[in-house]
Amino acid sequence: MKARKEKCYDVYEVIAKNIKFYRTSKKLTQAELAEKTEYSHEFIRRIEAPNTQKNFSIDAVSNIANALDIDIELLFEKNDKVIDERIKN
Repeated sequence: MKARKEKCYDVYEVIAKNIKFYRTSKKLTQAELAEKTEYSHEFIRRIEAPNTQKNFSIDAVSNIANALDIDIELLFEKNDKVIDERIKN
């Protein structure tokens, strides 16, 4: 019997952390990002909120990347140590 694979990382959490990092690095508030994407402030807040069930589409990620003026691929990069340090600062 094969051993079970270690649980995969949560791609939603990675994207959420990256959105917060790039938003804050561009000195945008959640409300400003919401306005740029035409999403509600509540939607952006829920995406970034830690330890919450996340449910957003690739289209939403693409729209957010466009509003942040970054390549969408950057929102999928997984590097917890770097991301966590970036968010703290």
